[in-house]
Amino acid sequence: MNHPQELQANAALGQDPCGHGGCEAGGHPARGSRWLLPASVVLAVAAELWALCQGAESTSVVATLSVAAILLGGIPTLLGGLRSLVALRLDIQFLMTLAVLGAFVIGEYPEAAVVVVLFAIAERIEERTVTRAQNAVRSLMTLSPPTATVADATGQWVESSVSEVQAGATMLVRPGERFALDGVVADGESAVNQAAITGESLPVEKRPGDKVFAGSMNGQGALRVTTTGGVDQTTLARIVRSVQQAQAQRAPLQRFIDSFARIYTPVVVGVATLVALLPWLAFGAVFEPWLYRALVLLVIACPCALVVSTPVAIASGLTAAARAGIVVKGGIYLERGATLACIALDKTGTITAGTPALTDVIPQGDRDRDEVLRLAASIEASSEHPVARALVSACKADLMPVTGFVALTGRGVSGVVAGTEYLVGNHRLVEATGVCSPAIEQQLQVLEQQGKTCLVLMSRDSALAIFAVADRVRSTSPAAVTALQALGVHPVVLSGDNQRTTTAVAGQVGIDDARGELLPDDKLQAIAALQVKHGTVGMVGDGINDAPALARADVSFAMGAAGSDTALETAGVALMADDLRGLPAFLRISRAARQVLRQNIAVALATKFVFFALALAGFATLWAAVVADMGASLAVVANSLRLLRLPLTEESQGNIGVET
Repeated sequence: MNHPQELQANAALGQDPCGHGGCEAGGHPARGSRWLLPASVVLAVAAELWALCQGAESTSVVATLSVAAILLGGIPTLLGGLRSLVALRLDIQFLMTLAVLGAFVIGEYPEAAVVVVLFAIAERIEERTVTRAQNAVRSLMTLSPPTATVADATGQWVESSVSEVQAGATMLVRPGERFALDGVVADGESAVNQAAITGESLPVEKRPGDKVFAGSMNGQGALRVTTTGGVDQTTLARIVRSVQQAQAQRAPLQRFIDSFARIYTPVVVGVATLVALLPWLAFGAVFEPWLYRALVLLVIACPCALVVSTPVAIASGLTAAARAGIVVKGGIYLERGATLACIALDKTGTITAGTPALTDVIPQGDRDRDEVLRLAASIEASSEHPVARALVSACKADLMPVTGFVALTGRGVSGVVAGTEYLVGNHRLVEATGVCSPAIEQQLQVLEQQGKTCLVLMSRDSALAIFAVADRVRSTSPAAVTALQALGVHPVVLSGDNQRTTTAVAGQVGIDDARGELLPDDKLQAIAALQVKHGTVGMVGDGINDAPALARADVSFAMGAAGSDTALETAGVALMADDLRGLPAFLRISRAARQVLRQNIAVALATKFVFFALALAGFATLWAAVVADMGASLAVVANSLRLLRLPLTEESQGNIGVET
C-alpha cells in the first residue's frame, strides 16, 4: 500500500555519511546479482590459497584470480572511489580504491582481492542492520489500512481508498478492524485499542462524540465515525512526519562528529603520505613496506564508525519513543533529555485532568443562585479556560447576550450585560478591584484550603457570588512524579491558580515545590531561575499561557498531543496520551541513548588508536584494517539498534531503560 507519507524521503538512516553503504543508487553490491559476491569470495580465497601453496603472490594465476574477484565484487567500490576523487571527497570508497591500487603496485594481489571482498561483505551486513532501524519507522505507516468502508451518496457501504475519503464522510469500522482515518464517533459504542497512537496498552471506551485515531484497533462493537480529515491529516501521519523530520535533523553531538570527521580524515591522509615517503626520501628505507603501512593507515583512517555512531543511535531512540506514544521533534531534545535535572509542570490539564466541575455556588446578599450562575456563565461563555467551561456547562438556563468582552490575562474576564459591566475572576482580581471584604476573604480561604479553584462574580463596587470549581488529579500523576524523583529529577509546579490550590494539588502527587498565582511572564522568569539553580530544565504544559515558559525551557513537553492539532508543531516533545508517565519514560530513553552514544564513540576511537599504533609498528595488514574499520561500524550500528528493544508495555512505561 502506498501511504502519502511514504512519498517523503527516506529517513536520515538511509543516508550514509561515510559515502558507502546501500543507499547510493546502483552503487551497492546488494543491488547486483546474488551470485556475484559469493563468486568473488571463492576467487579471493582461491588466490590466497594458491599464493600460500606456491610461496609467491605475484604469479599470473594469483593475479588472474585476484583481478576476477575484484571485478565481480569490487566494481561498485572502485567506481564510487573514482566519483569521490572527482568530487574531492575523502570517504571510505576513495580510501579503499587507493588501497587496492597500492596493493597491486607492490604486488600484494591476494590482499587486494581480500580487502575488496571483506569490504563488500561488511557493506551487505551493514545495509541489512541499518534497514532494521528504517523498517521500525516505516512500520508506523502500515498501522492504518489502505481502504475504508464509507457511505456513498445513496447510503450504501462501499470500500474506498483512504486517499479518496475526505473530511465529513461517514466511515464504518467493524469489530476487529483498524481505523483508517481520524474522526468522531457518530453512533455505536466499543472499546478501542489506541496503543499505537498514545502508548496506552488498555483499550479505551468510545461513545458518540469521542475522538478516534487512524491506526487504532476497534474492539467488539461496530462504530460509525464521521471523519475529521483526509489521510494526510491524521494523527498517525503527523507522527510519522515528525519522526522522519526529527531523524533528518542532526543532533549537536552528531554535528560535532561530522565537523571533526571533515578535519580528521584529510589530516590522516597527510600523515599516511608522510609515512609512505619520509622514510624512503629522508633515510633511504625500502619504499614498499612503508607504502604498505601507509595504505593500512588510509583504510583505518576513514571515521565511518565514528560518524555512523550518532545517527543510528538517535534514530533508534526516536523510534523507541514513538512506539511509547512519545513524539520527539529532533535529536537535540533526545540529547538534552538525558541531562534534565528539573521539570516544571503546569497544574491544570497536566497534573490534573483539566476537566474541572462546578462544586459550589455561594451568592452574596440577596442574589438568587440560578441568577448569579447564569450571569457568570454568560460572561465566561467567550473564554476557553477549563474553569470557565465548567461554569458554562453547569448552567442549564439560556445565556444572556454579552458585549465588550475582555480577557484579563491571568486574572479573569469582564463583559457588559444589560448595560452593566461585570467581572469574573480569581482572588487576585477581587483584591485588585477593591471589593474584597473580610467575609469574602474567609469564604475564599475555606474553599481554597479544600484544593478548589474559586471565581468571584463582581460589579465594580461589590462581590455578587463566589463559585468553586474542583479539578481531579490524574490517577497516573503520583506514580509519574515518584518515578521522576527516583531518577533524580526535581519536580516543580508552576500554576496560574491561587497558591493554596496549587499547594494542595502538588501535595496530592508528592511535590513540595509548588508556585501559584503566576502570570505567563512569571512562569518564564521561574524557568530562568530554575535553569540558574539546576541547569537543564524541562517544562510541561498544555495551554497558550504556558507558551513563554515552554519556549524558554531546554526541553518543552506538550500534554495530550493526540487531541491537539498544534501540539506536534509547537513542542519539542509531545506526550500523545494524557499520561505524565511518559516523562520518566522519555528520560530513560534519552539516558539509554546517551549511554549508547558514548559506547559507540569509545569503540570507534579505540579501534582507530589501536590500529594506528599497529600500522606504524608494521603489525597490521590491509585485510585486518578493513575488518577493524567495518567491524567497528557494524558494532556501533548493532549497539544502537538495542534501543529498539526497549520495553513499551504499560507496566514498563514508567520504567524504560536498557542494561549497559
